[in-house]
Parts: sequence; structure tokens; C-alpha cells
Amino acid sequence: MHHSTQRSTRITTLVRVGIAGAAVVALAGCSTGGTPSGSQGADGEAAAITDVSVIAPADPGGGWDQTARALGQTLTDTGLVGSAPVENIGGAAGTVGLASLATETDPNTLMVMGSVMVGGVETNASETRIEDMTPIAKLTEEPLVIVVPADSEYQSLEDLIDAIVAEGQGVAVTGGSAGGIDHILAGLLLTEAGVEAAEVPATLNYVANSGGGEALTMLLGGTVQAGISGVGEFSESVLSGDLRALAVSSEEPAEALPDVPTIQDEGIDVTVTNWRGVIAPGGISDEERTALIDLVTELHGQDAWAEVLETNGWTDAFMPGDEFDAFLTEDITRTQETLRTIGLIE
Repeated sequence: MHHSTQRSTRITTLVRVGIAGAAVVALAGCSTGGTPSGSQGADGEAAAITDVSVIAPADPGGGWDQTARALGQTLTDTGLVGSAPVENIGGAAGTVGLASLATETDPNTLMVMGSVMVGGVETNASETRIEDMTPIAKLTEEPLVIVVPADSEYQSLEDLIDAIVAEGQGVAVTGGSAGGIDHILAGLLLTEAGVEAAEVPATLNYVANSGGGEALTMLLGGTVQAGISGVGEFSESVLSGDLRALAVSSEEPAEALPDVPTIQDEGIDVTVTNWRGVIAPGGISDEERTALIDLVTELHGQDAWAEVLETNGWTDAFMPGDEFDAFLTEDITRTQETLRTIGLIE
């Protein structure tokens, strides 16, 4: 199987591209009531942030939850804030949490989000959009990995793709939320294999899972034949021998799985990374926005945060404020194009 066709809608790692200028993101009017810790003082300056609330728009156990808890823990352990409690608000690829953030009255609220939510907003036709919120910073990137059970008949990524093309719904692939980055990768692999965009939804038997070990249970139980997720979620099971990794989605091999080939190594021109960042409620003041950006920038400079990245196998992709704003605008546009290319939205 030879895949040489370049696709203009291919997702690539935007962090390597210098984005000139800041795209303007419209901030929805969202009143901030009360006088929460760190709110604006009488002189118009934002007081120092002493406490933040962290939202993980997913159930416990997955990547967003892990990131939110690492964020809150490091903020408090380093003394940057006095408290940073984490609340889980799961559902619909993060869009339930996004809707909750839209009504949040405490400006010192950080919600973890990322590429999965960008896709979820589109496929769920969410009334609340990321553009309505306040971008604070991009934090991490993580390659995806395609895995099969250790005793699977599929010895290569080509074997798996050929089987899906031939058998369609007979080969089930589990991944995160419908329309998220895992689903996008599965769709791109099929379109690169020659499946027409309109046929992808009927050909691909994609089984969404809520993370936190559910995918591993499905894979080891034989209810699905393959899985796609961040390297961090599957690396332990690959190293233990329960799962076999077929390929990773980054341009270079993943540090956690250095012996696993990239998708490009396998002759398929697809590169995808799962990025994560934090946003705040829409409508907060410029001073409140700046204070949050400064806080997260301070966090990024801590040795403890570098240790968190290394422990979890996350790539540092820090991008604060206006730079993240511009990246996010571009990523939303690219995701819309890609979802159309693989037939997941019209």
C-alpha cells in the first residue's frame, strides 16, 4: 500500500510554525458578579491571585483530568496560590464543561481543554463556543498511539487499515470523544487509504470511550480490535506487553515509546498531536486576563512543572496569551476543514 498523496487539510503541529500577529477572538459578554479572590481593585488593577478554581471538562482518569490535577497540585505545591481545587464536569467532548464555564462568575477559573474540545464543539453543534471564552495559554502536546491487543492478527498499521477498508464495521476502533482528535486520526488514516470522505462514517466503526481505563478494558476484553489515544494513556500497557503499538502520530518517535514507528515511517502522510491548554471565562477584564496569563507563565517556569511534563510524557508546548489566541483561531479553522474532509460534519 503506497500513500504519497499530500492533503492540504492534513493536521500538522502548529507549534513549529511562527504565527505572526494575534487573531482577534470575540469575547462574549459574561458578567462577573461578587468580589472573588484576586478580583479587580478600586484602582482598576487586578489584585494578586491567591486562589484559582480548575475545571476538568471530563470524568476522572483521562488526559484532561490528569492535566487539571497536575496543574492544581503544582500551583499549590509551589506556593503560587493558596488553593486550586479541581472540579470534574464531564460530557459531550468537553462541551458540557464549556457551557458551565460560560456562566462562571469567578474570573479566576481555569478550564483545561484542547484539540478534543475543538472537534467536539463542531460535531456536537455546541451553542457555547471556545471563541466565547478567554484564551490563557497552551500547555502541552502529546502524540497519539494506535494500539492492538498483544495477540492481535494485525502486525502493522497497514494490516489494520486494510482490514477496516475490507471489513468496515467488522473492525471496531475505540478512542476518545466522537469528533475528537482520536476520531479525526482514524478518519484521516482511511481517507489517506483511498476511502471517500462521504464513506468514512459508514466504514469506520468508531467506539467512543470516556477514558480512565475504559479503552484498555474494551481492548483486553475483545469488544474492540484497536485503540487510539495519547501515548501516556497506553504506554504502560504497551511496555507491560498487554498491548502492541502499531504507530505513533508525531513527526518523531515518542520518548515514552522510542521503538514504535511513526505513521509517516509506515508510509502514510499524516501527522497529528493532541494539545492541551487552559481558558478562562469570557468577558473578564484585561487586568484579570493578564493576571491569569502571568500566573500560568510563572507555573511554566517552575522545576516542579518540568517534572510533571517528564513524568507524564507530555511535550512542553507553552504558548501564552495572544500567541495562544492566534493558534486557537487557526486550529479551529483547520479542524473544521478536516472534519469535513473525513465526512464527520457537513
